[in-house]
Amino acid sequence: MSKHSIEPHSHRGDHGAAPHDNTGHDHGSYRSYLTGFVLSVVLTFIPFAIVMSGGFDSRVVTALTVIGFAVAQILVHMVYFLHMNSRSDEGWTLLSMIFTVIVVVIMISGSLWVMYNLNTNMMPQMEHESFQGFGS
Repeated sequence: MSKHSIEPHSHRGDHGAAPHDNTGHDHGSYRSYLTGFVLSVVLTFIPFAIVMSGGFDSRVVTALTVIGFAVAQILVHMVYFLHMNSRSDEGWTLLSMIFTVIVVVIMISGSLWVMYNLNTNMMPQMEHESFQGFGS
């Protein structure tokens, strides 16, 4: 019988060491997260209050106002929570944001176009009460 010596694995000073982030990314502070949270709550509450109070006289103005607040909230989330800016990753973050915005606009406008055409072409016997406010 041979004796096997079992040597413990050698870990040279890597226990408890925090990984260093030398990528130049801004990971935010408590204050920036709190600012983002407060802005998100305000940008949610205002359109909610507008819609619950009956909205404006025109449905188009109400819809455009809610959409404007939604776009503002998306920007707040990207800046304060996703830390997207033009400095990170040599502009790749900005390029990916532009691509994402283009894809989202295509998806939303295509979805609205398809739903409107389906409503118009599939249900001709029904009055289009829901779309009368958008045409005027």
